[in-house]
This record gives sequence, structure tokens and C-alpha cells, in this order.
Amino acid sequence: MPLLRLDGVSLAFGHRPLLEAVDLELYKSERVCLVGRNGEGKSSLLRVISGEYAVDDGSVWLRPGMRVASLAQEVVLDSRESVFDIVAGGLPEQGRLIADYHHAAAQLEQSREPAALQRLADLQQALEAAGGWQLEQRVETVLSRLGLDGDASFNTLSGGWRRRVMLARALVCEPDILLLDEPTNHLDIEAITWLEDFMMEFPGALLFITHDRTFVRRLATRVIELDRGQLTSWPGGYDDYLRRKAGQLEVEARQDALFDKKLSQEEAWIRQGIKARRTRNEGRVRALKDLREQRRERRVRSGNVDLNLDYGEQSGRLVFEAEHVTVSFSDKVILRDFSTTILRGDRVGIIGPNGAGKSTLIRTLLGELKPDSGRVRRGTRQQVAYFDQQRGQLDPDKAVMDSVAEGSRRVRVNGRDRHVAGYLRDFLFPPERLQSPVSTLSGGERNRLLLARLFARPANLLVMDEPTNDLDVETLELLEELLMDYDGTLLLVSHDRAFLDNVVTSTLVFEDGGVVGEYVGGYADWLRQRESRPAPATKATAPVSRPVIEKTVSDNKPKKLSYKDQRELDGLPARIESLETEQTALQDAINASGFYQLEADAIAVTLARLESVGNELETCYVRWESLEAGG
Repeated sequence: MPLLRLDGVSLAFGHRPLLEAVDLELYKSERVCLVGRNGEGKSSLLRVISGEYAVDDGSVWLRPGMRVASLAQEVVLDSRESVFDIVAGGLPEQGRLIADYHHAAAQLEQSREPAALQRLADLQQALEAAGGWQLEQRVETVLSRLGLDGDASFNTLSGGWRRRVMLARALVCEPDILLLDEPTNHLDIEAITWLEDFMMEFPGALLFITHDRTFVRRLATRVIELDRGQLTSWPGGYDDYLRRKAGQLEVEARQDALFDKKLSQEEAWIRQGIKARRTRNEGRVRALKDLREQRRERRVRSGNVDLNLDYGEQSGRLVFEAEHVTVSFSDKVILRDFSTTILRGDRVGIIGPNGAGKSTLIRTLLGELKPDSGRVRRGTRQQVAYFDQQRGQLDPDKAVMDSVAEGSRRVRVNGRDRHVAGYLRDFLFPPERLQSPVSTLSGGERNRLLLARLFARPANLLVMDEPTNDLDVETLELLEELLMDYDGTLLLVSHDRAFLDNVVTSTLVFEDGGVVGEYVGGYADWLRQRESRPAPATKATAPVSRPVIEKTVSDNKPKKLSYKDQRELDGLPARIESLETEQTALQDAINASGFYQLEADAIAVTLARLESVGNELETCYVRWESLEAGG
């Protein structure tokens, strides 16, 4: 029996239907990827399932008692609340009560006034009456599993960490159906691989939209496609879908060609004039009218973006040379003793966790940031085009047309003068959208507009910071082809592993302590080289450790532990069991009805011990994992 069923669902905004009498069933433990071109209505379909949108026709059925949670494509929440409060908000009824208890307990640690004690006692009683203790523990568990600091302020977090918080908010209600819209946007590779592992263990039904081909290849057990208002299901993995879809499009093209040929013949017959009227029969005329109507109603698959890039004049052979560059902010070293040489025609990928310093590296190479030590030499005749993942070059109040042509009606591309309307049509912007403000565009449309703006200017050095976010797969593959044929130099920051593998010829990888390693090839090549490369000798001035994201790949031959470490590992299970027993006893004591009638000092001692045990448990778990992995 399905968890969800859509029967004949239709939805339209304005004159264009997004869903036309679509059917869908979703079952437990399925991991279904929803694919389709930008603007086809994928996000709208998720909103229909979550109940945000009412349908124009048809029905949406959920098995009674099913809980649905969703993660939207854009994190629009900008709250000063703590991470704990945001996550607890995923429990609509008890969430506020749990958050209040969490704050009251924290306040009691700072102030032992009778009013604070009474406040905590009142909240405890309210939680007991609402059955909230289990839910409070659930919030703590989700925060722990996602590596989140409950006391951090939400508005101080980066985009990637905000998405992780919103995912925790979706998961805390233990949904039966989880809807994810572009979950990998703004996540670094380490977070993406963690999310893959996490979703592989998700017990409910998962329906997700993504442009990350590696992500969908690993997760999807079925692919459904939204194309011209119709929903089709393709059992199996992503590669099975690609192969069978290509065959379907060939059949469709042949059928359309036969239909158009018959329509053309009938149109020629009707135009034969007097001779035709003598032999004309009414049945054939009615059949022609039907053919015309069918042709008028046919929804043609939208075309592909037409990407062309003006290479401009040739730069000097040397593009960048960095020698022993060190850059730091306050006490944190971002780049340590970094050296590299980048020549004309190199396509260099830059990999690293969010906040590691990838943008700092680019700014240092471009001369926007002066290093603390070392030097950077730039080549000659450089024409730089910069793709900013924040899309800061786009004014949200400007019209689409003005964002490319700067008030003019003409652009010059590859030495050819073109009207901006025709140029933007290559990027799938119809004439009626040219005067629309940028603020009304979707994420994918804004990325296409930024590409149009970028490619309207000659450039022999492309710097692209996360260009793949929000692009559909077809546009992504066309961009890959363009960059592979590009004669200039490319610096590419990306967390899209397939994109890196297909485009770059070498990678700069941020490792621990500000060290940047240089490797031949793309992401998969780096993984192989990192595994086979012996660990470098430790230097007193520049400790070199292995990359942060190494934990996504398991070692086949764990390092042998020392006698001391082995003894520690052997004793950890018993220590953890003892701490867990004490933690349970303390929690039971606190949950007892008369606990908050005790002396203030006794209450404070018990609460402090509970916190201390929790911290010691966390340290033991981390140490156990480290020793199990080989020290």
C-alpha cells in the first residue's frame, strides 16, 4: 500500500499548465529522484505533496497518520533564534515548550535565583503533561547526528550550515515522507557525502530534486521525470533512465516527423483551389481541422541553452606563479607556504570545505589580496571574467535585458553584433521576460542570466565559483562541453564531483593547517592519488595532515595501534557503558517530580554532573571512532 498517491492532479499558473492530470505513487523505503528542466514545475510538485499548494483538479491522498517534512531549495529564514529553537520548531505543538525549557535550564546555570528554579519546575511539569521529554531528547539526538551546536545563533551560520539546520528541522518530526529540493546546494563535498550516507539509512520514503549526478547515481532507486506537464516513472538507477529516455525521445521525434509530413500533405491538398473543391469531401476537411488542433496543442520540448564564449586575445603563457605564499587572518592560517604555477590553457579545480579559504586563494592569485609572505606573479594580457556564486553582479531591481546590455539594446559576442533579445533567447529567456526584474527569476534563471552576462564579454581567464548551483542537467552538460573546448585558462571552485571530473585537468585541494595540495586530474583522480600517496614527513613549522574530507573514504588497511592506544581502545566500551548508566540515573533523578523542590545547590550539582557526563561521553565516542580508524 503506498504512503502517497496523486490521481489526475493538474496545476497551472497563468496560461501555462505545470501539471496535466499526473499520477504518482510513493512507497516506504523508496528513494525517488524527480528530474526535469528548469521551470517545468518540479518544486511546485513538491509543494503540492507537502500541502503548500492546492491543486486545480485531481486529488492528493496520504495514508492516515503519515508525516511529511520538506527542505526547500532556498533557505529564506534569517532568524536570530538559536539553532536549538529552529530545530525544535519542527515539532509544531511541543517545539516552543521544549525550546523554553532548554533556555530556562541554561539560565539556571548562570543564575540560581528562586524565580529561575520555579520557571524550570513549571516548564518541567508542562513537558511531562505534554509527553515532551522524549521529544526533547529527539531534538538533542538530531543535533548530535548532524553535528550542530544548539546554542549557536542561526543568522551567524554560513549557507551550508543553515541548510543542515533546516534539514534537522525537517528530520526532528521523524517524517514518513521527506521532500528535498536541491539539498546539495551550498554544501561542500564532505557535507554532501555525509548527506548521502545519512539518506541511505533513512527508513521512510525520500523524494528529492538534485542536479548533482553523483548524488542521484548513489541514492536513487527510481527516477520520475516531469516533462511538458506529464509525469513518467523510470524504475532503476539514473543511468538506466538516461539510456531509456534517449530511446523514447528518438521514437517521439520520428512520430512527430510523420505527423508533420501528413499535416503538410493535407495542407497542400486543401490549397489546390477549384480542382480540390470539386473532389473535396467533408470528412477529409474535418480530419485536417483535427490535425491542425493536435499540432497547435503539441507542447514542444524546450530547447537547450546555446552557450558561446568569446575567448578574446591570447594571454601570456604564464598565468600565475605563486612562491611560498602564506596568508592568515587573525590567528588562523588560510594558506601556508603555498606554491604553484598555472599556465595558459590549464583548467584547475579548487576543492575544500566551506570556509577553508577557496575565495581567499582566488583573491590572492588575482592580486586583490596581498600575502603575508611569499609572492604571486601574474602573467600578461589577462581578460578576467568572474562568476560569483552569490550572484552579487546582478542587481535584483534591474530588468533582465539591462543586466546583460547595461542599458543598451546591442551586445557584441565573438565579434558579431547582436540584439540583446536574440542573445538572451539563446539562454532560454523569452521576449516577455526581458523587462522582468531580476528579483522575479528562479535560482536557475539567475544562474543562466549570470552566464549570459559573463559570456557577453571577451575573457581569456575564467574564474567560476560554484557555477552549477540550480542549473538543470542539460544546461550543466552543455556548460561542461563549453569549458572542455575553452582555449583560455579556468579556475573552478565546485562541489560537483562529476563536473570536476569532466572539466578540470588538475586540482588544488585544501588540507589541514592551511596546506594546499596539488594533484593531477579531477575529483576521482585526487581520491586515488591521496590513497596511494605516503603520508608526508611532519615539519615543526608547517604540520601537514591529511585532508579533512578523508573520512568519506575508508582505509582498507588501518594503521596498527601502539600498545598504549590498544589498551585504551579495549577499555573504552566499559567506560562508555558506565557513563551511559550514570547519565540515565541522573536523567531519571531530574525527571522525578520532586527534583526541583530540593536545595538549590543540590539541583545545580546534579545538573552540572549531567552536563559533565554528556561531554565526557562525547569525547569517548570521538576517541573510540578515531582509534577504530587506526589512531
